[in-house]
Amino acid sequence: MRLALGPVLYYWEREQLLDFYQRMARTEVDIVYLGETVCAKRRALRSEEWLELAHRLAASGKEVVLSTMTLIEAGSELGALRSLCANEAFPVEANDIGAVRLLAGRRPFVTGPAVNIYNARTLDVLARQGLKRWVLPVELSRDTLADMQRQRPQGVETEVFAWGRLPLAWSARCFTARAHNLPKDDCQFRCLDYPDGLRLSTREGQPFLTLNGIQTQSARHCNLIAETGELAGLGVEVLRISPQSRHTETVIDLFRQCLDGRLDAAEADAALQTLTTDGSCNGYWHGSAGMQQTHCGEFSCS
Repeated sequence: MRLALGPVLYYWEREQLLDFYQRMARTEVDIVYLGETVCAKRRALRSEEWLELAHRLAASGKEVVLSTMTLIEAGSELGALRSLCANEAFPVEANDIGAVRLLAGRRPFVTGPAVNIYNARTLDVLARQGLKRWVLPVELSRDTLADMQRQRPQGVETEVFAWGRLPLAWSARCFTARAHNLPKDDCQFRCLDYPDGLRLSTREGQPFLTLNGIQTQSARHCNLIAETGELAGLGVEVLRISPQSRHTETVIDLFRQCLDGRLDAAEADAALQTLTTDGSCNGYWHGSAGMQQTHCGEFSCS
């Protein structure tokens, strides 16, 4: 299986982004998704700078995919979407159905986890329009994936979100601004204060969700390293690691070692547990509540 690095979901300063991707170029990740997918006000890099970065990563041997916004709210954002989908240098990850419509029948494309592909019929329709790889929506289970894999159209790859805070929902409201009693139009870019999102806890003080501007994420990190053998058995070609401000290189290395058989999955899982402050979860994969952590009786990377 190959490893993919998903788009950075948080608002990082320009220098932090450039330094991050310079380091990612030296890792064993195979695919890199680039671009802003959450909020159009986040403009640390201009469009031409994203493209320049894409060319540098491609020169280092990475497959580069440009990711679109997930929630389009203004005419200017639609114009930027059209421009991105019209680029001829790199494939595009469509994160909403509007992007799919712009790409369909014109060039091969990828769909992100926010595109609601819930059955094989949808996969078949999109495959006839140019779908080359799809990312399983994070709320679907292994049983659903197994059914879809049996009927998957030829030539379509499957990617699964395997590590990181789960992107759960998007809203026209900015929750980070609201937490600071600021209107969305004058948010003062408070997301910059939270390079891994703003934790939302229950009244009992337990981590519950993560606020990331207009996006709501899980508080716990999805962690499917213990299920890599199962994923391989289902014919999954790509595992996605979602970037975080710390330890991303370590996460990539642990997954790569596990997939290559150089590290036992139980050891890799134990090492990953030390990299999170709010714990991990794999409930959706096992068909239960997403925030649950199910411990399998047997670990396997084969």
